[in-house]
Amino acid sequence: MEGKNSKLILGVLAAGAIIAIGWMLVAGKPAMSPSPEMSPSQSASPVTKASKNIVEIASADPQFSTLVTAVKAAGLVETLSGPGPFTVFAPTNDAFAKLPAGTLDSLLADPAKLKAVLTYHVVSGDVKAADVVKLTSVTTVNGKTAPITVAGNVVKVGPATVTATDIAATNGTIHVIDTVLVP
Repeated sequence: MEGKNSKLILGVLAAGAIIAIGWMLVAGKPAMSPSPEMSPSQSASPVTKASKNIVEIASADPQFSTLVTAVKAAGLVETLSGPGPFTVFAPTNDAFAKLPAGTLDSLLADPAKLKAVLTYHVVSGDVKAADVVKLTSVTTVNGKTAPITVAGNVVKVGPATVTATDIAATNGTIHVIDTVLVP
């Protein structure tokens, strides 16, 4: 279970990093502007060859600084920097800010619980947006299932809305979400 959780957390971090860096490199923007109504087939950027892993992408984008801090605290950097492939549903800083007061600090103080939460954001394998919209759920690296719903142009993973998709990393794909998923 420990290896599985590490892979999930690393996958989450990697996805966040990929999304951020891919967006910045392709769109020439310092940070993404999440869109609450993104078409299931709309991506943050055209498909390009990735040059950085999930953690490197997330680390380069300030909107993922909380996620990167959490990945480090959970000991998942090495896993999410590994070969994967992983699909990470990466919450932004704003997503972490939505958590009830004290929740983030509590998680950061408990690496085992933090790892369980982070690995709930990671799926083993490289799942592109075109495939996500065909699913009703995904099994995360922590072993739990996360529901997926599509209503018009809105794609949700659990309570989180996907705001950007298909950020390519050398070890997977990042999809940006607006809410932290809690298993």
